[in-house]
Order: sequence, then structure tokens, then C-alpha cells
Amino acid sequence: MRPFDYFEPATLPEAVSLLERFDGRASILAGGTDLLVEIKERIRLPDHVINIKKVPGLDYLSYDPVDGLKIGSLATLHEVETSPVVIEKYAGLYQAARELGSIQVRNRATVAGNICRASPSADTLPPLIADNATIHTFGPDGERSIPMEKFFTGPGKTVLLDGEILTRINVPSPPPNTGKVYLKLGRRAAMELATVGVAVTLTLDGNECRSVRIVLGAVAPTPMRATDAEDILIGKAISENAIEEASQAAKDQCRPISDVRGSADYRREMVRVLTGRALRMSIEAANEGNSPFDISTDQTVD
Repeated sequence: MRPFDYFEPATLPEAVSLLERFDGRASILAGGTDLLVEIKERIRLPDHVINIKKVPGLDYLSYDPVDGLKIGSLATLHEVETSPVVIEKYAGLYQAARELGSIQVRNRATVAGNICRASPSADTLPPLIADNATIHTFGPDGERSIPMEKFFTGPGKTVLLDGEILTRINVPSPPPNTGKVYLKLGRRAAMELATVGVAVTLTLDGNECRSVRIVLGAVAPTPMRATDAEDILIGKAISENAIEEASQAAKDQCRPISDVRGSADYRREMVRVLTGRALRMSIEAANEGNSPFDISTDQTVD
């Protein structure tokens, strides 16, 4: 492992000051499940590592009906997947968290770290974007809020400025009659990167789709909204024909590549299949007013 200088700031301003001083040559350590592996494998070679685990006030997970869900930058994936509020009101995020890595990884890894890694196949990104989450940061010029769907600019790249740190994620409280689903396709059922991921957040008004957000993962350089599919459904009565048409639109809009996990053609077809399945599940959940998942059963798509 290449040597590096190690720092443990006690406050956010101190952490930001260190990032400014080292001018792009430092990496933030929160969970460390990506960073430490990449340092060991010489994929990333920082001169300085700044551990923010001792910065107070970043390790929370809270909810209220007005402000919604707040996830601090040190909240772990295990805290998210075991939160009764997340299981009840944010089923897509819950499903994504419980399918990411192993239990050992989830006990260390943070949601914020999964976001900042900006992998096109990252599991938490599609459901958070589908839920219209907002990223909050702190940097040299103070605080900033960014819609999560505008946070990513390419594989491993975000709009974070030099010296900025992600401090929390805000997710709005869901309206009544809302169903949320995240489906992940991988070569195996656990400890696998997504070949395709599909998240749906859908709200019904009777049999009419009042709003829907469909987000695709691992089929473009960044997580992408399937806006053509959404437009087919919003304001329309729910029908099997509409679901099929929307699923085809999502397939036509995605931009996958071929790699070791699957060909571009296979990914496109799986976008169609999973979008239809996620829409049906979210409609069922919205009608029933509860989570579509039996939390004792693995719902990974084979």
C-alpha cells in the first residue's frame, strides 16, 4: 500500500479546510469499503486521507411527516435496511440497501459513500432519485442543496466542488397511495453488482396515475430517468397496455453498454421486463397502502 498522511478532523469546517489545503490530493474516509480497497489495489493513490467519522452530528437517520427522511453522511446501509420507517415508507431504498454487498460491508458502508462513488450500477441511486431526494453539502462557500438526479455527471463523477463534503440526503415524505419498488438483476442473488436496476415511485388517484418516477441503473453513464415511459403513464388510467407501452419506452430510452455482466441488447430487454414488473408491483403497493415486500423473503430478480 502506498503511504499517505492521515487526519481526523473534529469539525466540518476543519475537514473542509484540509480538503482546500491539499487541493485535490486528499480523499474522504467515511465507511471506507470502497476507498481502502482502491488504495490497496492502487486504483486510487491519495497523498492524504481525511477520516470524518469523528465529526459530530453526521451519523443520524431521522424522519418526520413534514421534512421526510434525513440520512446523515455517516449513517450506514445497515441502519437504513433495519429502519422501520424506511421499510414502511421507502420500500425501494430498503430493498436497495439490503441487496448491496454483504452484511459485513453494509455494517461499514454509508449511503453517502455509495452516492459519492457515483458508480452507474450503485444500488441506492435509482430509488433515491425515484423518491426525488436532495443532496446537501458543506464547503468553502457554505451549504448547498442539489437535486439528486442532477448530482452525477459520469461514471465516478459528480458535481461536488473542490473542498465540498456531502453532509446529508433528504427524501420527501411520500403522499398517500404511493408504491415504491427497486428491482435488481445480477448474475447471482447476493454480493453482486447490478446488471440492470429499476426503481419506480408511483402515486395513484383512484385508477389514475397521478405521478410516477422511473429510474434505471447500470444502463447509462449515470442513473437515468425514463421520462418517455413516465409521460405515457402520468395523468392516465392504469391499464396493462399502458404498462407495456411504458416498459417498451424505457427500453428504447436506455443507453447500455456491453461488458462482462451482460450485452447491451440483453440489458435493454431486461429494462423492459423489470420496468413492467416494477410498475405492477408499485401499483399493487399503492393500492394496498403498504410495502410490496415480505421482508423475510429475498426479492432479488434472477
